Amino acid sequence: MSALRKWFFAGLLVVLPLAITVWVVQWILGTLDQTLLILPAGWQPDRLLGVHIPGLGVLLALAILLVVGAIASNFIGRRLLTWSDGLLARIPVVRSIYSGVKQVSDTLFSENGNAFRTAVLIEWPRPGVWTIGFVTGAPGGDVPQHLPGEYLSVYVPTTPNPTGGYFVMLPKSECIELRMTVDEALRYVISMGVVVPPAPAPIPQK
Repeated sequence: MSALRKWFFAGLLVVLPLAITVWVVQWILGTLDQTLLILPAGWQPDRLLGVHIPGLGVLLALAILLVVGAIASNFIGRRLLTWSDGLLARIPVVRSIYSGVKQVSDTLFSENGNAFRTAVLIEWPRPGVWTIGFVTGAPGGDVPQHLPGEYLSVYVPTTPNPTGGYFVMLPKSECIELRMTVDEALRYVISMGVVVPPAPAPIPQK
């Protein structure tokens, strides 16, 4: 029985990551394939080719992003974006959703932004208990006026689903910057500490 149990868990360790990976890839392909629905009925690949080819939606979505990005990178495109932002800002309800999402996306995907560029070690949720957080910036508005000293805005993800978490403002002196990449830190959090990042190279002594 001990051998059967050993073989079962060994097989589970092999099959489970593969099964989850296949499921995630299928979900992404199926979601992006919905992009094809924007094409006229006569241009649908399934109708033209007579067979469904998974992944064509991914290529179409990529082409749309590249075209929109190329347009938005020139003078005329920036003027159009400014005009469309102003138009959406005048629509009740829509302006609240759009402005919030746009501010977050601009912060996260901006090449000059610092959000989610640094992983830090912090004491959370009480002294003596440590976890990993991600620096999202610095407190803004009138918040800094009420905080003594220099503070950082930190996102503390939950495990194993990092999309849920907590936003906290902590003194910079209490945030220990880690010498691991954000990807390594995120894998560490998602795996509940099972996938341990490699040890960093020792800091050369001066």
